[in-house]
Order: sequence, then C-alpha cells, then structure tokens
Amino acid sequence: MMATPREAYRRDLQALHDQVLVLGSMVDAATERAIDSLSRLDFGLARQVVEDDRAINKKRFETEEQAIRLIALQQPMASDLRTIIAALNIIVDLERIGDYAVGTARICLRHQDLDLLKPLVDIPRMASIAREMLRASLDAFVVRDTEAATRIAARDDEVDVLYDQIYRELLTYMLNDPRTIDRATWLLWVAHNVERTADRVTNICERIVYEATGRLGEITTSNY
Repeated sequence: MMATPREAYRRDLQALHDQVLVLGSMVDAATERAIDSLSRLDFGLARQVVEDDRAINKKRFETEEQAIRLIALQQPMASDLRTIIAALNIIVDLERIGDYAVGTARICLRHQDLDLLKPLVDIPRMASIAREMLRASLDAFVVRDTEAATRIAARDDEVDVLYDQIYRELLTYMLNDPRTIDRATWLLWVAHNVERTADRVTNICERIVYEATGRLGEITTSNY
C-alpha cells in the first residue's frame, strides 16, 4: 500500500530529525578526535579531523536542502514549521562546532617541531563537559525536552570557569617566559574553541525551547 501524502510528510520530517542527529554525532566525534590529537600530538589524527570536515560540511548542506524542500513543498503548519526552523538553526551551530574542531586540529599541526607547552588537563576537562552538553542537547531535541535543555545550557558556566582558569595559567606562562608566548597562545585558542562549542550548544538548547513552545529568547540561568 502506498503511503498517503500525510504519511510521507511525517516520514520526511522524521528523516530531517534523524539527519540532524547524524550531523551531531559527526561533530561530536570530530571534537573528541581534535582534542585527542592535540593531547598526544598525533599529527595523522589531526589531519584526519581536517579532512573529515568536508563530510561534515556536505552533511550540513544536504540537511539544509532537505529542510528547505519540506517548507517549499509541504507548507507546514505552525508546530511543524517550528521543527524545521529549529533544525535549520541547529545544523548551523553543529557545523560551526565542527569548524572549532578543525581549528583545534590545526593547532596540533603547528607543533610539528615542538612539544606541548604543558600536559593538557583542563582543556580536555572543558571538552568533556562541552561534549556531554552536546550529546544531551541532541537527546533533548529528539523529545522536545525543554527542562533538560535549560539544565544543559546552565552547564556553560562550568566551561566558562575552566576557560578563565586556563586563561590565567597561560598568561602566567607568557609573563614568566616570553619564549612560551606562541605555544601558550595556541593553547588559549584551543580553549576558546571549546568555550565557543559550549556556547553553540546553548544556542541549540534555545532552539529546542523554541521548537516545543514557540518562544524565542536566551536561556538565562547563569550565576557566573
């Protein structure tokens, strides 16, 4: 039996949801590999992260086209339109998280003839929190869980605290020994990439709230 137009539309809408999750999984893996490559100065893995970004970009544009096609052909009602608009915004944030991973991988590649300034401790901790936030936000997206989205966004404060701690530590290195300025600056760029990753996840959480409620706005939970 052929699917009715409505059944086909619901299937296409679910497929869009699924592709957002696929893209999220791709950028999560890229973030993990980028931090791992830097921690171990694994240049081959860093190059893989840079190369794999092409697939992330391709998936982003394919998913955008899928969403735009749904709007053009189906003229969705309000709640479904919010789902599609939320997906369009989320995939942009996900693609940018992939870009941050590439930036971190390129910092790894700058160390070709150099050791790390110091063993990495707080940057991987930051990245672990940001990745936990990312995966949890995708779970919340699936079920439109606004309470979970708000809790996830609040964890951005944890990342900000670590970022400030890293900033002060690296500044101390630079002040004590100007020869460390380049490598300290590189690590600061990485910390900034991770901090921005958490910010992008907060954006995703705000879109989850929008999809579920129709309310656009910032999630304001910070005590930081």
